[in-house]
Amino acid sequence: MRRIILIILLFSFQLSFGQGDRGYIINVGDKAPTFQVKNNNDEIFNLKQHLGKIIMIQFTASWCSVCIKEMPYIEKEIWQKYKNNDDFILIALAKDTEKRPQKKKEIQNMIDKTNVTYPIMTDHDSQIFELFAEEKAGVTRNIIIDQNGHIAFLTRLFEHTEFNEMKSNIDQLLKKKH
Repeated sequence: MRRIILIILLFSFQLSFGQGDRGYIINVGDKAPTFQVKNNNDEIFNLKQHLGKIIMIQFTASWCSVCIKEMPYIEKEIWQKYKNNDDFILIALAKDTEKRPQKKKEIQNMIDKTNVTYPIMTDHDSQIFELFAEEKAGVTRNIIIDQNGHIAFLTRLFEHTEFNEMKSNIDQLLKKKH
């Protein structure tokens, strides 16, 4: 009986956390929406200018406990591995619901709490988030964009198996580049 319950739970988990609809309005294989955002130095990051590279976008929030849990894994297992690879870009976009001066402080507190060194930018009013996901959909979520500008992988929440699949996807995409 325990085995049947475990199988049912595993199947339910796969339905919930598979590559299916989890609040996304884009799908694997779709052309990625392009956007621009100011970084913390008031420089413009324009996604369109980086097409041709493997791009990882993490949607996060300072108030999201799952995001805080995931960020050190991204730092250690992805950013530290690829930060010097010219074919890879990682940016985090802190989902924000309003423009407010303390947002920079909240992001700095998130950085201090997680010890991440990858770039985190503010997604004012969730404008960029809503290019990829439904307005009320939650974070954490990661989007991998391939060298042709198409969505290659989507995650939702933080689950080790899916996280490892994402890392494998990044590895495979970077191997294709060479």
